[in-house]
Amino acid sequence: MLYTLAGGGTLCGVAALVLLIVSTATDFWMYYRYSGSSANQGLWRFCINHKCHAHTITVAFWDATRAFMLLAVLSCFAGVVLGLGAFTNGTKNRRIRTGGIALVLSGFLALLALAVYTGVTVTFFGKRFLDWRFSWSYIIGWVAVILAFAAGVFQLCAYRQTSAEPAPSNNPES
Repeated sequence: MLYTLAGGGTLCGVAALVLLIVSTATDFWMYYRYSGSSANQGLWRFCINHKCHAHTITVAFWDATRAFMLLAVLSCFAGVVLGLGAFTNGTKNRRIRTGGIALVLSGFLALLALAVYTGVTVTFFGKRFLDWRFSWSYIIGWVAVILAFAAGVFQLCAYRQTSAEPAPSNNPES
């Protein structure tokens, strides 16, 4: 049962890691119309009519969202590595527990990033642009949050099961 839970947690963690990286790196967090042209923006740059430009102004919510997303990626990576490490040399209870904590932390950090972005986007951009919507990079971020939390819970359940099981005896019955 340990390998089933830890394996499921590691698999969810790998999926969350891939989605977090894609979400953080792409430029489709928000889609809107700007002067009659289609435009989209991500955490690092914005694009108008398929011509992309780096964000020229430093806005605190972009910096906070970037920082939380990068920390979420790093935490998720650590959780996946620790989850994989549990399979190399047999059962490593502390690695499984630490990996589970790192994955739950990753989900929380990504949740914070997406909450900050959502709050500012709805209050600021919602009033500035009439025709706007969240786009696929943003949605992938929310899916990654769910997967990271699930991965962490699976890892922590695997740890709990291994710590609750009695140690096998070394007395062979002859």
